[in-house]
Amino acid sequence: MQFRAVPVSGAEAHGMLEAYFAERAAGFPVEQGEYRPTFPVDAAFTPPEGVFLIVDDAAPDVAGPTGIGCGGIRRIDADPATGLVRYEVKHLWLTDAARGRGAGRALLVELERRARGFGAEELVLDTNASLAAAGGLYRSSGFVEIAPYNDNPNATTWFAKRLSD
Repeated sequence: MQFRAVPVSGAEAHGMLEAYFAERAAGFPVEQGEYRPTFPVDAAFTPPEGVFLIVDDAAPDVAGPTGIGCGGIRRIDADPATGLVRYEVKHLWLTDAARGRGAGRALLVELERRARGFGAEELVLDTNASLAAAGGLYRSSGFVEIAPYNDNPNATTWFAKRLSD
């Protein structure tokens, strides 16, 4: 696998995000209402404020890079209680064919590495309880559940991971 930074508003990123949002809308719990996607803007995902990555399948039988997933980080307000510099993981998604091969974990590790490079002291993210595999990935990667830090109507669970001692 390889990671490529791309403009979040570019055609490739937009296509991945459309597929991600469509999948989430189709599987969104009915009791929570309608899934409400928000397309991200370039300013929030441009270094050093953030970055948006495409995961390419580097399999030997592939002639060139083939996007199999995406995800990004963006700087958000510091934690009001601790003052820690926070970056938020957003839109971590893989195609069906890429799932179960470690691409999600590799992408999360790469996003954490880049966040550290931008000076992040803590990574946060929100997710939905219906995404059990995602929750398992976050927990096994050192994230712990926290109180909500935003009002995302699609989220039911919030996580954080301290990057500094």
